[in-house]
Amino acid sequence: MINLQITLGKLFSICEWIMKLAYVNLLWILFTVAGLFVLGFMPATISLFTIVRKWQMKQAEVPVWNTFLSIYKKEFIKSNLLGFILIIWAGIILLDLYFVHGLEGSLQLVFFVPLLIISVLYFITLMYLFPVYVHYELRVTEYIKNACFLGILNLHFTLILAVSAGSIIFLLLYSPAFIPFFSTVSISWILMYGGMYSFKKIETRQNLLQTVPISHSGLNRHI
Repeated sequence: MINLQITLGKLFSICEWIMKLAYVNLLWILFTVAGLFVLGFMPATISLFTIVRKWQMKQAEVPVWNTFLSIYKKEFIKSNLLGFILIIWAGIILLDLYFVHGLEGSLQLVFFVPLLIISVLYFITLMYLFPVYVHYELRVTEYIKNACFLGILNLHFTLILAVSAGSIIFLLLYSPAFIPFFSTVSISWILMYGGMYSFKKIETRQNLLQTVPISHSGLNRHI
């Protein structure tokens, strides 16, 4: 009887977490659409990562709706400014790619290599950008700089995160029925886990704090 109660308790806990993940993912879709996609994506994603971060910090009883809504409104302008910078960066990469595509021979290779490096740095930055945003209180440009730095500093772990996120995307594309419920939240969980891992590594190496560009003057207001 006791074993049955334990089993049912674990089963209930699993079902509860499945519902939480699906709920916050649906909220992300709702608030992204509410911002007409272009203006809603960044604040909705920041809100999602904020909640995921709290869950990973063992704050399981966080009020999801109130937290999501308050962070969405609070970070709407700042997060969209950051998103605008990312769009410009991506646009420059695409324009350069178009330019390089029109070249021929060795000249194409000369321009392609630095473009490839810049593109890789862009995707590395994206992987750590949201974890850094919800964990630290920084200026807009510092989020980009520190996200890129963390990705390079933990390159081996960055590769693991990329493979893990890629695997999740592949599974979701294979089973598209799960996309509305577990798409963004599953990827954000992986990336936030990677971010927390990187933050802990930095914070436990007190002798390196002077050389690490991330400001530790205060954790983000979202705690």
